Amino acid sequence: VEKYRPQALSELVSHRDILSTVQRFISEDRLPHLLLYGPPGTGKTSTILACARQLYREREFGSMVLELNASDDRGIDIVRGPILSFASTRTIFKKGFKLVILDEADAMTQDAQNALRRVIEKFTENTRFCLICNYLSKIIPALQSRCTRFRFGPLTPELMVPRLQHVIQEEGVDVTEDGMKALVTLSSGDMRRALNILQSTTMAFGKVTEENVYTCTGHPLESDIANILDWMLNQDFSTAYHRIMELKTLKGLALQDILTEIHLFVHRVDFPPSVRIQLLIKMADIEYRLAAGTSEKIQLSSLIAAFQCTRDLIVAEA
Repeated sequence: VEKYRPQALSELVSHRDILSTVQRFISEDRLPHLLLYGPPGTGKTSTILACARQLYREREFGSMVLELNASDDRGIDIVRGPILSFASTRTIFKKGFKLVILDEADAMTQDAQNALRRVIEKFTENTRFCLICNYLSKIIPALQSRCTRFRFGPLTPELMVPRLQHVIQEEGVDVTEDGMKALVTLSSGDMRRALNILQSTTMAFGKVTEENVYTCTGHPLESDIANILDWMLNQDFSTAYHRIMELKTLKGLALQDILTEIHLFVHRVDFPPSVRIQLLIKMADIEYRLAAGTSEKIQLSSLIAAFQCTRDLIVAEA
């Protein structure tokens, strides 16, 4: 993941409109305070680090950029101490501004964020702040209004595939067509996750096929889900229960994943509307109970029961 982290703005694959805006800010030397937010693995940190590399030469990097991550202490004392002193000192002999990067800013306490708003305002002349977070709602409105916000959405498959292929070529990995599709599907727009799955599958199996990817991540295969659905609708209760339990134990599947995948199938299968509504409501309940932490066996029975009731309803309607 770190080996192929984009080094320059031109190397980043996604969010062209955001990058062109930032590029214009830099070229006109009018960079505002930035707030980058969005799900993980979408290029927020890479973007700001690439900006910093473009703004500063290698040897001034240390004196001009202060990067603090969630792993560093960023309580109110740090904001009032090191951050304040870094922001308040002028750069001698050089025009331009310093850059403070606060990664994972949503992990900062309310107090620290409140202390930050004055610092940002007071030293705008010679320091720019860049906040990076996953959830915008965790950043206090006062900080949001002081920054220019950019949302980094999940990456589309069209953008991810070329980049993945580049990595695959460089590393000389054997990837099949369906393996590539599985990588993109399972990563759901998170580039870092796609690369991690690729790496772990390669190390575990040597060849990246759809089955290997799903096995490596412990995700149920489409054929398994089709079987489970078939058993639940066509077998009697105890047969279905035992078969699904066997499959779960054999492949080490989590009921949560099975439920998510079945949900997609339910939308594809042609049920009568009233029946489908009943089924989806029951599945929502099961998911809620699973999240609350309950016995998987009981919830699995409940899931099968829901499908068996559905079957009876369909038969009754027919």
